[in-house]
Parts: sequence; C-alpha cells; structure tokens
Amino acid sequence: MKRLHEPDNPLAKIRQHIDSGRYRVSKHAIKRQSEREVNLRNILYVLTHGFHEEQKSLFDIAFQTWKYAIRGRTIDGIELRVIVGFAEEMLIITVIRVTK
Repeated sequence: MKRLHEPDNPLAKIRQHIDSGRYRVSKHAIKRQSEREVNLRNILYVLTHGFHEEQKSLFDIAFQTWKYAIRGRTIDGIELRVIVGFAEEMLIITVIRVTK
C-alpha cells in the first residue's frame, strides 16, 4: 500500500488553512470541546502558536492521510494537544487537555 509523504512543514499548511477559513471541526472534536471545556478560539490559538508534536503524529492507513498532533498553551495557559488531518480542507479531529 502506497503511503503519502508527510509535508515538510505541517504548521505552515495548518496556518494557511486557518487563514483562508478552510477548516471544519469534527463531531468528535465538538463533543471533546464540550467535555474538556475548550472553545474553538483556544483550539485555533494553539494551532497557530503551538508546535508540531511529531512523536504523536501518525499515518492513518484507513484514510491514507497523516494526522498531526499540535501542542501548545492557550492564552489562559491551558496546555492542549489538537489532532488535525487534511482532505480538501483541514479537519480538527480532536482536542486533548495535556496534564503533567
């Protein structure tokens, strides 16, 4: 099975999609937002200011696409990991509060 190559700079691709409004939030992510008390503004902030957590990113064989883990702190200091994937637009798959 052929694997797609991971983009050299997923953060740049993420930021382009956010800037152009080419993203949507999955039903799963909406549910997690509610459970974890995280709003879309915080998610977008982490996606534009966070870092690519490469060890948590993976290739999804079923969908033949990369899922990227982006980690960072919100303006209020909440540490999040946001998982995104790409088709024609960026899909915010889930959001996780990271605890230490």
